[in-house]
Amino acid sequence: MYQALYRKWRPQTFDEVVGQKHITETLKNQVKTGRLSHAYIFIGTRGTGKTTCARILAKAVNCENPVDGNPCGKCPACRGIAEGSVMDVVELDAASNNGVENVRALREEAIFSPTTVKKRVYIIDEVHMLSTSAFNALLKILEEPPEHLMFILATTELQKVPATILSRCQRHSFRRIDTPEIAEYLEYIAKQERLKLRPEAAELIARLAEGGVRDALSLLDQCSAREEIDVDAVYSAMGLAGNRRIAQLLELILDRNTQSALKSFEALWMDGKDPATLLGELAGLLRDSLMFRVAPKGALELVSGSYDGDTLKGFAKRLTTEELLSALDTLQRAQAAMKDVKNPRLSAELCIVSLCESPAGESLGELRARISRLEEQLSRGVIPAPAPGGERAEPEEELRRPSRPPEDYYEDMEPPRPRQEEDEPEDELDPLAFQEEQPEDSFLQRSRERPPEPVPEAGERPGIRELWPAVCEKAAPELPMDLRMHLKDSAAVEAVLDGGVLKLMVKAGFIYGRFNRPDVIAKLSAAAEAVSGREMRVLICEKQEQQPRQKRELEELKAFKEVRFI
Repeated sequence: MYQALYRKWRPQTFDEVVGQKHITETLKNQVKTGRLSHAYIFIGTRGTGKTTCARILAKAVNCENPVDGNPCGKCPACRGIAEGSVMDVVELDAASNNGVENVRALREEAIFSPTTVKKRVYIIDEVHMLSTSAFNALLKILEEPPEHLMFILATTELQKVPATILSRCQRHSFRRIDTPEIAEYLEYIAKQERLKLRPEAAELIARLAEGGVRDALSLLDQCSAREEIDVDAVYSAMGLAGNRRIAQLLELILDRNTQSALKSFEALWMDGKDPATLLGELAGLLRDSLMFRVAPKGALELVSGSYDGDTLKGFAKRLTTEELLSALDTLQRAQAAMKDVKNPRLSAELCIVSLCESPAGESLGELRARISRLEEQLSRGVIPAPAPGGERAEPEEELRRPSRPPEDYYEDMEPPRPRQEEDEPEDELDPLAFQEEQPEDSFLQRSRERPPEPVPEAGERPGIRELWPAVCEKAAPELPMDLRMHLKDSAAVEAVLDGGVLKLMVKAGFIYGRFNRPDVIAKLSAAAEAVSGREMRVLICEKQEQQPRQKRELEELKAFKEVRFI
């Protein structure tokens, strides 16, 4: 019968344990000298050797012929404990035996002396799962156990174990195993199992294991069906081919291609990808890119290993540190909010749209991201640096004022025709401006009778009343939905034409930040030039709110009336 690699290659002595020499040496010395504690607690992440060391210690304290602190593996005690036939060595799972009744039964059995070995050993795995009453029941016997009794507790969550339990145990912390150690161990096992494992594939599996040997052996076992285990075989066996599609999705997001990004998400969703999992993988990719950005020399040891280094380096160059932090914050907030919504797919789509549009929000992280992008563009020369006099140096691509025409510009033009008496005056004065002041009713009557303003004829340049609606209609298809809505709101955006400059008085705050972006200004300028038929520059100005009229108290108005008419 085939046996899984992590079971087949489980260490049987302290010397065979990988990457935990600081613990195994201590336990070996205690076994040799006989200075053993009555209670141990092993702490560490999954697959780092906690339960394995507990079993080896149980065999070592009962071994008839220990070898340098290691169990011999040949005596009846060692063979019986390894086979599970010795009833005095009990291994319990606290996840399924976490009640006070289970601990009381254990306490009643523990007082009896062992029958076939030297010590009765209780190995309690995942001890943090015990209830409060179960911990209290265990406390007394753990504090004053009989001489023949030993407890070995194992947990992955130290913070859930009461301090009263910890103070009665000898603590050993198992660390995550380094990637090179795991890769070397995998190559050794592959050689023993006659598997063709490439060194780069062994390193990839070691990174994917995240410091756990058991996970690494399970991954190697999963890839062992291939004749040759290379990087592509690992990606295929682990289902990591989808990570390349996640990288393509992030590429579309950085290109601000919202439509293609949503189509890519749709394809992943149709393939069975959970929206929360997809956002988690996207956050993992950004996290690995952040590691390459902030620690380029040691990034290979910090990344998860799901993506190749060239891909991560490319993303790290395209994004600043603040932009990566802002995007990660957006993804984490979307993942947290997804737990309470009925439609996770919609939440994921909104998150992707937000990342594509990159809204200029008012949060500190988003403002830092915008500033860092501008600073990087300044350093690269994409945006010209300010001139010494304080004014910005205009690049050649920007619009300039029209220069003076050449001297021969007017040679082909006809000379001006002399004015005749029948010609109309150049400036026709408004007779209403010379009328004497009249009462209010007469003034209102004159305002109603004022002739309407002339509509510009064909060939004349339109005014702001005709220009602005046409510009809005022209630029609307190129702008996001919220900007299209604000264009039609006069309270939010007000247009003023000043020569060749179209000034937009935009409401201060979030709306101003959305409009004052280079891509939006470029689209509005193109629309204005297309409508007016001339070069036109768009300038975004912050609209000043009118101060509300001061309200006067009723008593103040009464006092004013008395003083006015005395």
